[in-house]
Amino acid sequence: MADIRYLQEYLKEKDHSAQVKDYFLKLTEEVGELGRAIRMDLPHSVGEDIKGTIDEEIWDVIYYALVIANCYGIDMEQAIRLKEAYNKQRFHSSVAYDPPER
Repeated sequence: MADIRYLQEYLKEKDHSAQVKDYFLKLTEEVGELGRAIRMDLPHSVGEDIKGTIDEEIWDVIYYALVIANCYGIDMEQAIRLKEAYNKQRFHSSVAYDPPER
């Protein structure tokens, strides 16, 4: 299973040639495609093509969000920890964010 840090490093090698605004436009496009897939209730089924499914579109949204984070040099694993600590304090959640150490 890939973790966030691995995905960010993978995407740094794979996709690093566009400007942030172009990645943001792709992200918004993918969010629209995800909305369409959800509206049409199109989850991926084993043995079927993934194209146009909720599964594919969620990955596309995550992909462009991580590429944008890379453009700004953001370590998303650290950002997630910081944001979850803030949310726990703000919303008084009893659920702790405690990922395993690597």
